[in-house]
Amino acid sequence: MTTTLEPLEPSEPLEPALSVRQVLTLERVLAGEPEVVAGAGQLDRSVRWVHVAEAPDVGVMLSGGEMVLTTGVLLAGDEEKQAEYIRSLHRAEAAAVVLGLGRAFPAPPDVMRRAAERCGLPLVVLHRPFPFAELTEEVQSRLVRRKFAAVSLSEAVRTALTGLITAGAPLQRLLDEVASHSACPVVVTNLAHRVLATAGERSAVDDVLRDWERIARQAGGSEGDGWIRAELGGRGERWGQIVLCGYRGDTATGRLLADRAAEALVLHRMLGGNSAHTWEEQSAQSLLTDLVSGVVPARQLLPRARAAGLPVNRRAFVPLVVRDGEPAQLERVLRMLGLSGVVAELADGVTAVLLSLARDQNAGVLAANFAARVRSESGAARTVVAAADARTAWDDVPAGLREAQHVADAVADSAAALDLPAVVRLRDVHLRGLIRLLRDDPHVQSFAERELDGLLCGADGDLLAVLRTYLATGRNKSRTAQLHHVSRPALYRRLEAIQARLGVDLDDFEQAASVHIALLAHDAQQP
Repeated sequence: MTTTLEPLEPSEPLEPALSVRQVLTLERVLAGEPEVVAGAGQLDRSVRWVHVAEAPDVGVMLSGGEMVLTTGVLLAGDEEKQAEYIRSLHRAEAAAVVLGLGRAFPAPPDVMRRAAERCGLPLVVLHRPFPFAELTEEVQSRLVRRKFAAVSLSEAVRTALTGLITAGAPLQRLLDEVASHSACPVVVTNLAHRVLATAGERSAVDDVLRDWERIARQAGGSEGDGWIRAELGGRGERWGQIVLCGYRGDTATGRLLADRAAEALVLHRMLGGNSAHTWEEQSAQSLLTDLVSGVVPARQLLPRARAAGLPVNRRAFVPLVVRDGEPAQLERVLRMLGLSGVVAELADGVTAVLLSLARDQNAGVLAANFAARVRSESGAARTVVAAADARTAWDDVPAGLREAQHVADAVADSAAALDLPAVVRLRDVHLRGLIRLLRDDPHVQSFAERELDGLLCGADGDLLAVLRTYLATGRNKSRTAQLHHVSRPALYRRLEAIQARLGVDLDDFEQAASVHIALLAHDAQQP
């Protein structure tokens, strides 16, 4: 079997090892007209060293990975020695053997060729005389340079990542640095193959995540096709792994990069007090924030959702937003109820929950069960669980999340005073929801300032709070007095002061409605 060899491109990057194929494409070697006569399928073996040897028992002097150069002068005329020579090199795990023709063999010896083919050992013959010393010098110098380049790369990566950690950089920044060195997608997962973070060119990352679970499990622990892994953990406990996906360089270089990255991630966790669970929260937060913002089309986020462990095929999605609920508590409730979902804090005190249900499940009942358990767990009367109707199309999820967020915002300031259902929906917020939508309109803002001017300019803030409760309870004086822990006569005096400052009669329905709308608009504009 003959293989044609092309010269190396001048721009080929240095790697810490040379393959047999690369050695054979060196300019000096091409001058000897090399021909691969056996073992052509093994030309990607790494060459650790080049050894010139004529002794028939050279195998005992090797330690593996050597390319052996010989003229075969001590093998000529003895076919048994020729076969044993090849077998001994195979046992010693030599990378290849190069036979110079002319001195002992005018043509490739069939015995050596057949033995090498059986052993899978590359056998190369040189058709023109060639000074072995030149090849040895060339390969050794290149190997030393590549080794030095590998050490330099290792130190450069370690220095860059350590500097980022010292500066307090987030996980994503570290992964971006690793991706810039590896030029391939980088994925961090937990032990269940759930994706916690990614880095790299967006389209390439999406290609990897599109069918992540199958790809990850199929690849297993091997490093074929450029999949390089390094374990994450410490003190005898593994908690994840970092994967270079489709790394195109030398495997040894990829393994070095993955190891340096793993060291940095473990250090980042130790110094920053982070944990794998925190990284899962960051992953969920990134996903849900992108969904809510609409900056990234929902279709492009589907691979990330699937890789994060959210069931997405033939599912119904229920968008929820919880105010005054802790993310850890909400995740615990999901586990207790056996529900699949993603939880992430969108802002201080505002947490999004995206439930993924089978389409034959009752979304309304399950959302109500979730809300009831959340309120029971938190014990807080102000906890609000807002929801949008279930979505069966993934593309409709962002609008659903924004609707749930709008509902939660609409009742945020008076949840305790309102008689709300367990799960608040758009139809439950009525006028309050409309005002929330119009809060940035200059006309609405001007109206609110004009109607409430008597209370907003230097007035006692307690009067504004009393007015808010009085209108939210439907002008129920008893309930208002109870909520503010004052007697009814004291409440009457405060209501009289409010009416005097505003110049209105709160017993008049239209005037009370006008003040109520102005107050809703004022509250909607507050942080």
